[in-house]
This record gives sequence, structure tokens and C-alpha cells, in this order.
Amino acid sequence: MRRLLQDLTIMLRANLWLLPVLAGLVGAVFLLVAPPPPMHATMATGFAGGGYAAFGEKLQRELAKQGFDLQLVTSDGSFDNLNRLLDDTSGVNLALVQSGIEQSLPAEQQARLHSLGAVYQEPLWLFHRREVKLERMADLQTLRLALGADGSATQALTRAILQANQIEPDDYPSQWQAVGGTPAVEALFKDELDAAFFIGPAENVLIQRLAAAEDISLVHFGRAAAYQARLPYLRQVEVGEGLLNLATDSPARDLTLLAPSATLLVNDDFHPALSALILDAARQVMAQGTLLDKPGQFPSAKPVTLPLLGEARYYHDKGLPLLQRYLPFRIASLADRYIILLIPLLVLLIPLFKAVGPLYRWRIRARIYRWYKYLREVEHKLDSGTPPSALHAELAQLEQLEDQLAKVEVPLSYSSELYDLHLHLDYLIRRLRSLQQRQQAASASDHPND
Repeated sequence: MRRLLQDLTIMLRANLWLLPVLAGLVGAVFLLVAPPPPMHATMATGFAGGGYAAFGEKLQRELAKQGFDLQLVTSDGSFDNLNRLLDDTSGVNLALVQSGIEQSLPAEQQARLHSLGAVYQEPLWLFHRREVKLERMADLQTLRLALGADGSATQALTRAILQANQIEPDDYPSQWQAVGGTPAVEALFKDELDAAFFIGPAENVLIQRLAAAEDISLVHFGRAAAYQARLPYLRQVEVGEGLLNLATDSPARDLTLLAPSATLLVNDDFHPALSALILDAARQVMAQGTLLDKPGQFPSAKPVTLPLLGEARYYHDKGLPLLQRYLPFRIASLADRYIILLIPLLVLLIPLFKAVGPLYRWRIRARIYRWYKYLREVEHKLDSGTPPSALHAELAQLEQLEDQLAKVEVPLSYSSELYDLHLHLDYLIRRLRSLQQRQQAASASDHPND
């Protein structure tokens, strides 16, 4: 046992050079690997109490289960959210934006944004007073109409719908008003408006209030396919009879609406590795669906209004990355990054460890063979006829070397080579002593009287 421990000690000493090499390789891995994604993000939603704010709060709670901190920032809606994403000083790197709104941006600004996908539908509702006849968009020109507030996503979509019917802003009648939300609802009830556009989920309080009113009706978009062909960020939405309010049977028949989507947009400050985490949290939020969205329908890669991040596309195509299916996000993201560099590290380590054996043998044998150089020099002096008297110093050196060799330690498997060196050294010492004795005998015979 003692001999085994001694051999292990020798082996470890002979391979100490591996420690700085391994430390350097591991250090390079930590320096070169991308840092883990942050466990926080800032998301712009919408005005307090609105649909975007409600979704953001649900998403925040779902992400908190993974230890992720989602900071919510209220805003004035989609246009304000776009501006915050493009403002490098806003701190916002994620926002809910109505699909199609980004088309108002110049191409160079659109290039700075990416999409994670749509998270739910936002139908366009056109309510009107029941006594008003409204069959086509052209009929609106004689009515008192609410287009949506200035700068709102509702007004932007309303304008797009009207332009598709070749009704340009210059042709808007004077009785059309830039108003939306609660003021527009109140004006409808007071008979101050004949019709009004709204955007929001079916569960929205204002939509539910209008649906429950007996003197308010909802417009059917019979040409929805034609609109969708011209405005590809819209989708047809089927609203079944009584879906909004069973008590009042609203709507009284099956209707077709047009719907943009609430999309998650990000800027360059957003870490792409967070895509799957946030999208999966959105899937949990929408797991039960809504009145108009089927369970599991969202998040969705369509409509494609801006390029999807590569990580978001992977999620929509294949779901969560493998490690995130079984591990918490923080651990999975770290493991994923280091596994990527593990392969090149192994490529370097395999030949390194293959070299350990030959290098170890060379270092052990070097303890023995380095003495042979001196032995060969002494033999060369003997063979070249050097007078024995001149080799006295060599004999003293060889005897000193013999003492040093007695302290040399090598593994048991190399003992035979060490013993061979001892034999060769002993041979030279005996040869030199024999020459000295012959020299002394010859000197004594030449001077017998001395």
C-alpha cells in the first residue's frame, strides 16, 4: 500500500503541468461563453385598466413563478409603445402593439424591431344605434361617427378600413369625430353619435356594456375576406349568436368581424434567449382561451408583421428548448450555454490526455537517462587513453553520483531501468578504481626504495 501511494505521488508530481493547462482551458470557456440572459425585462402595456394592462399583469404573475421579474409600464397605447421601443433611454425592451401599426414606421425604424408573435386577437367592433341603417362603409358618410381618439390604434385601423373603401381623410364629413373609448360609448347612449369604432377583446367592459344595450347593434363585415386580402395583418373572426350576451341574444345572429392581433414586439436591448420563457408564459396565460380565442390558439407566429426572432420562431415550430422542458429557466439557460462550448473543449482535451501517457513516461525516464550523458563522457575519456591520474576527480564525481541515485524515486514499473543505471555506474567506478590500483602498483615497482 505504501509503495502504491508512493507511485501515485510520483505520477501526480510528474503531471503537475496539466493543472495550469486545464485552468487556462476552463478559464477560456468562462470568458468566451455568452453571459446568461437577465432575469428581468421592462414591458410597455397600455392605459391602466385596459386590455393590454390586464394581459401584462397576468404575464407578470406567470413569469414570477420562474423567478423572472417583469416590470410593467403603462402607456397611451400602441403608438406610444412603439416610440418607447425605439427610444434608447426609455428602458423598455418589450411591448404590446396592435398588428399593422408598425407599418406607419419608416423602414429603418422597422428594422430595429422584431416580433415574438401574436398573443391574442383584438376585434374591430362597429356599433351603431339600432334605428340607423348601416350596410356598407359608404353609409357611414351620412352618420355621426366616432373614429377613435387621435393617435390611437383604433383610429389608425379605422382609417385603413376607410381607405380600403376609397374614403380618404379629405373626404371625411364634418360630423365625424376623433373620439373613442368611454366618451364614445356615452355619446352613443345619449344619441350624440350614430356609430362608433372600438377595438378590444370580447370580454372588455365597454364591449360588454354595448352588447347588453337593447338599442345598440353590431355591424357584420360581410366582405371580411376582401379586407384581409388588402390588409394582411387582419384576420376574420366569427362571432356566434349570443356570444357577447346570452340574456339579450347579442349578437342576434352569427357575424363576421375583422381583428388585428396584440403582438409582442422587442428591440435590440431584448435578450433573445428570453423569447421561449416569455412566449411559454403567454401560452399559460391564454391556456383557457377567451370568448373568441380557442384554448391553445395563442401565442401564434401569425400574422407576421415584423421578422420573428430566431428563438421565437424555434418556439413556435418546436416548443420549448429541450432543457427548459425539464429544468428551471435559469439553470437550463446556463447549462445550454456551457454545453455548447463543451464539445470544442473536449476536442482539445482528448489529444491533451492522449499525450499524458507518453509525456509521463518521458518525464520519469528523464530522471534516469539524464545521468547517462555524464557516464558516456567518462567512458569516452577512458577509451581515448586519458591517464588514470587525470580521472581522480571523475571517480569522486561518480561516487557522489552514486549517493544521489540512492535518493531517486521512480514508479515500480521503471525500477529495472534505475537498477541498470546503478549497474553501469558501479561498473565505471570499479573500472576507475582498478586503473588507479594498477597505476599505484606500477609506481611502486618503479621506485622500490622509496
